[in-house]
Amino acid sequence: MSDGRTWQGNWKVRLYERVRERGYDSLTAFAEARPAVPLYLLAEELGKDDVAGVQILSVLLAEAERRKQVTRFVRDVLVRMLSQSLPLGWPALMDDANRFKVAKALGSWSAYTPEEYEERVRRVSDALLATPPPPGWRPLGPDDELLRTLLPDEEV
Repeated sequence: MSDGRTWQGNWKVRLYERVRERGYDSLTAFAEARPAVPLYLLAEELGKDDVAGVQILSVLLAEAERRKQVTRFVRDVLVRMLSQSLPLGWPALMDDANRFKVAKALGSWSAYTPEEYEERVRRVSDALLATPPPPGWRPLGPDDELLRTLLPDEEV
């Protein structure tokens, strides 16, 4: 992404062409085949020099809005942020380094969440911090049982 091509031309068309080249009819289908893979790695797979994670995020949200599955999208983004910041799962010891990793994952998730979900995201983050999941917990997708309990399928 160093040469600035990411935003040149019609990047959405480029993104969908790359998705179709890989045999998927939507970016959501492509992403679902790669659960818990961080957004930046999805972007690299589709175009290391001209696709950005934020573009992936934008299109995934648009597709989720069309399918009326934004809550599932919100859970999916959390899974991807946790995978990126906590690749070994939820820490057993909450020292300064691990507190930072958890805060980074939850903060990024909050920043990437649609505005109408902010309150729900805050409550889920508070719940995860107040009653941490078991050490090593790594949600493998948006349908993780704990995540569905904390953030059930209710469209806002």
